[in-house]
Amino acid sequence: MKIAIGLNHNAITDWPATVTFAQEAERVGVDSLWTAEAWSHDAATPIAYLMAKTERLRFGSGIFQIGTRSPALIGMTAQSLDQMSGGRFMLGLGTSGPQVIEGWHGLPFRKPLQHTREVIEIVRRVMNGETVAYDGEFYQLPLDAEHGGTGEGKALRSGAPITPNLPIYVASLGPANLRLTGALADGWLGGSFIPEYADLFLDEIRAGAKAAGRDFSEIDIGVGGTVVFTDDPEQAAAQLKPGLAFSLGAMGSKQHNFYNAAYSRQGWADEAKEIQRLWLSGQRDEARKRVPTELVLATHLIGDRQAVKDRLRVYRDAGVTTFRAGAHGDLRAKIETLAQLAEVMEEVKAEAAAPARGA
Repeated sequence: MKIAIGLNHNAITDWPATVTFAQEAERVGVDSLWTAEAWSHDAATPIAYLMAKTERLRFGSGIFQIGTRSPALIGMTAQSLDQMSGGRFMLGLGTSGPQVIEGWHGLPFRKPLQHTREVIEIVRRVMNGETVAYDGEFYQLPLDAEHGGTGEGKALRSGAPITPNLPIYVASLGPANLRLTGALADGWLGGSFIPEYADLFLDEIRAGAKAAGRDFSEIDIGVGGTVVFTDDPEQAAAQLKPGLAFSLGAMGSKQHNFYNAAYSRQGWADEAKEIQRLWLSGQRDEARKRVPTELVLATHLIGDRQAVKDRLRVYRDAGVTTFRAGAHGDLRAKIETLAQLAEVMEEVKAEAAAPARGA
């Protein structure tokens, strides 16, 4: 497994400290840094800035929101970031949800799977240096008069050097979207993930890969959670309950909360629905209190060094290849957490690489 980290843009007020965080993460052995894109900072600009301040750290958009940029612009941005960094960019895509897409961007949220498919297919053509002609439900290239164009458009090919190996990741949770990930993507940006229920997610990705004639083992499986080294896991879990309550109650509408649905499929349906009900009715303190400690511990790495190591083994054995680690506290505390996690990760990787006794 590799270690990835993310930036919470809503919490960033000190960009020089963010640069130091990226540089120190690179120093202690973190593989990649992913930038979120919700309704705060965009993803591409911070990536470009931090790329210039680092040497080996890879970067991913986690995510560019489907529909907010044209597929050609997504491809152009991805190629620019990849080429200026010497091949250190990974393109992460996701649909977000109607609250953000319609509420923030003023765009209709419809048929997200078809929309995602068309974007990926067009972006692949851009990055492969193909002449981009496409006839889809969302995109017609060139745009003809029948679809509102002047009829003067021309199918074009990117003037940038080709980047056929630039990886595309998809953030997905629902079964159909997971199968699409397996069919089209190089990596999965997973969330709301309990490793004991990994097959609920990975079987769908496997099915999508198989149907497309692809090798599932070549797909990077990336999930994550907050890492806390502590002798008091229950206290640490209590501090994370508000964030989980927000995901279950506020990240989406009553009809479309993909995080709530994912936890429900993993055996926490009653708790997830009750927390959502309380949150949407304005009883947010009560919603936070209702988050089970067991659910927090199941979705994060919390405990002493041995407990974290044991939990990492569960993720490894479930098929996870990249763990996206969150860390709390000031800059020094975050780096100390990541450094200790990197040490533990190396021990877990060494176990997997060691030959069986008697072999």
